Amino acid sequence: MQEARRTNRSLVTVGLLFALFVGALDTTVVSTAMPHIMGELKGLALVSWIFTIYTLATCVTTPIFGKLADLFGRKSVFVWGLALFVLGSILCGAAQTMPQLIIFRAIQGIGAGALTPVTFTIIGDLYPGEQRGRVQGVFASVWSVAALLGPLVGGYFVDVVTWRWIFYMNVPVGIIAFGLVVGALHEPFEKKTKSIDYAGALTFTIGITALLYALLSGGIHYSWSSGVEIGLLVLALVFLLAFIGIEKRAPEPMLPLDLFRSRRMTLLYVMAFLAFCVVSGVSIYIPMWIQTLLGRSATSSGLTLMPMSLAWPFAANLSGRLMYRLGPKTFVVTGAAFVAGGSLWLAFVSTASPYWFLAGVLILIGFGMGCMTTPAMVLIQTSVTASRRGVATSTNSLMNAFGQTVGVAVFGALFNRYATDHAPEQLATGIHMVFLLLVGIALVNLLAVSLLPSAQSGGQEETSR
Repeated sequence: MQEARRTNRSLVTVGLLFALFVGALDTTVVSTAMPHIMGELKGLALVSWIFTIYTLATCVTTPIFGKLADLFGRKSVFVWGLALFVLGSILCGAAQTMPQLIIFRAIQGIGAGALTPVTFTIIGDLYPGEQRGRVQGVFASVWSVAALLGPLVGGYFVDVVTWRWIFYMNVPVGIIAFGLVVGALHEPFEKKTKSIDYAGALTFTIGITALLYALLSGGIHYSWSSGVEIGLLVLALVFLLAFIGIEKRAPEPMLPLDLFRSRRMTLLYVMAFLAFCVVSGVSIYIPMWIQTLLGRSATSSGLTLMPMSLAWPFAANLSGRLMYRLGPKTFVVTGAAFVAGGSLWLAFVSTASPYWFLAGVLILIGFGMGCMTTPAMVLIQTSVTASRRGVATSTNSLMNAFGQTVGVAVFGALFNRYATDHAPEQLATGIHMVFLLLVGIALVNLLAVSLLPSAQSGGQEETSR
């Protein structure tokens, strides 16, 4: 306990904010530089892999790092993750060919798999009770700020210096985060022999990689009915079933299946999956509507998402401050209702709709997401013991990413079914069908969160499980 008291929470918090921000910014800033990267490195056929490999690496390693944080301490896992992310950034900036950049992006993605879940886990450890909700709300805002600044920062470096600095800029920020967290965080940790679930990690890695790659490449690189897609899905099924069998017997399972025996945890993970499905659809198809049907520029379509990026952090901070007074379920259900309302409003969009129509939709959905995500994170962390907080938090991050990936695949397949010739009428029909599906997903999400058990004062810390 004496060692724990020497932790400077303020310095650690600033360091974690730097780390989370640089990881979040990297997901948005790269898109801006893609034309220049392709112009210098060539390899147009490989360009999608710059994003795909990063997503795959992050999704696969997120739950693994979450479990390692429970076994070996948050600080050491965070440091290794940040070091890999910074190393990957240096290598990406120095890449001379497209294959090199793809490999180095994988290293970056592996490091990013530790940054988000371990950062939120450390915050869960440092801040108890009502303070946790407030601080988690601030950290949840980082993603929205990064979404706003990413295109601006990326555009500046590309125009003024070189695209390589979108990666090199991570180095000084990473060094600051490293120094603050390493110097100020002192966690009490019992050193004893650990049982590492190697078999679970291996089968999960193979299974989830095959599944995510099938989802990300289906209908783009390969037909959904092709032998490659079917083979990937069969491979995923076999290894994920093997993973479940291993987890049932492992003394320290990588992903404890009994997390899903709790109705609260299961519904919160379902919410994370469904809500981020909606976000992926909105983020892709509203800009597409503006560009392809209204004839606006890419910059204009990108700026259209700004109302959601502003409403989200506002609601995240508001819910973090008030959830202990009004109850977390109140905010989660209210947020889901806002998302459902915004999705329903979106279903009535037309080419004659004014800008404020889409802005109103995005404000509702952004506000709803902010109301949901912060209380959900606090509920998850207060529903397990401190020794399982890492894996519980990382599972939530995995469900967020998995929801976005599945959303991209499902919406893309639906859109392509109607927009076969890319005629304006077909494009409008395809996007409208996606918007209608968003309504259905948002309503299912609202039903799911309405079934959450009530929790007084944000839930009680569990002392056994």
